[in-house]
Amino acid sequence: MKILVCVKQVPEPDAVIRVDDRKRWIRAEKSIAYKMNRFDEFAVEEALRIRKAFPGTRVDAVSVGPDRAAMVVKRAIGMGADNGVHMAIEDHGYLSPFTVASLIAGYARDRHYDLILTGVMAEDDMQGMVGPMLAELLFLPCATFIIFEKISPGTETIYVEREIKGGYRDALEIKLPAVLTIQGGINKPRYPSLSNMLRAKNQKLKTIVPGLNEQPRQREEVMRVSYPQKSRSGMVLKGNQQEKAAQLLKILREKTLI
Repeated sequence: MKILVCVKQVPEPDAVIRVDDRKRWIRAEKSIAYKMNRFDEFAVEEALRIRKAFPGTRVDAVSVGPDRAAMVVKRAIGMGADNGVHMAIEDHGYLSPFTVASLIAGYARDRHYDLILTGVMAEDDMQGMVGPMLAELLFLPCATFIIFEKISPGTETIYVEREIKGGYRDALEIKLPAVLTIQGGINKPRYPSLSNMLRAKNQKLKTIVPGLNEQPRQREEVMRVSYPQKSRSGMVLKGNQQEKAAQLLKILREKTLI
């Protein structure tokens, strides 16, 4: 079995982010620290667990981005991935999900992966479109928000459960090859081991520089980026203690917090 995991580099949560002069994206500063997208860590961990259940499985990690994005591919190898692929592009600010999905699809199309995993969304722009777009471009079935998966030996399908509104789950059986977007909480991502980090340091990544004819035409454009406005809003619950408790419980359920 061959598994491809898509990973993204995002700024650290406590990094100081400044909007650029054109107000189209964040300012690229060397002082900003980056890390692997948290949801992608769950996808890498799930791929490694599948490999453990099916010896002989190969796990590849791929990332699209400037030179610094190679760091998250190295981290995936440090966690245990077998190979890393860096699709190197120049840093021109915002990179649309369609562009990322198109570049990854171009790489994966003839490599016959049985399973492609992505995180459910990106922490920086909060978009979760790369996985579904990738599936559409490769003509593969796709399931999102996966919280459980199981592949039975000798079958060509994967059983998955996905989160839906209200804490309920969809149960699906999907024919392989397929694309899954992995939800946080499906597992506990491991820390990179020392031996794997040494291997990642010495292992040469496969670097692909897409030509101009391989890069898709932009289909969307960021019109404006601004800092969030400070605001205070609240809700006053009325009634006796039991009525207030019932109202609070209803609000928490509607927001799928419980």
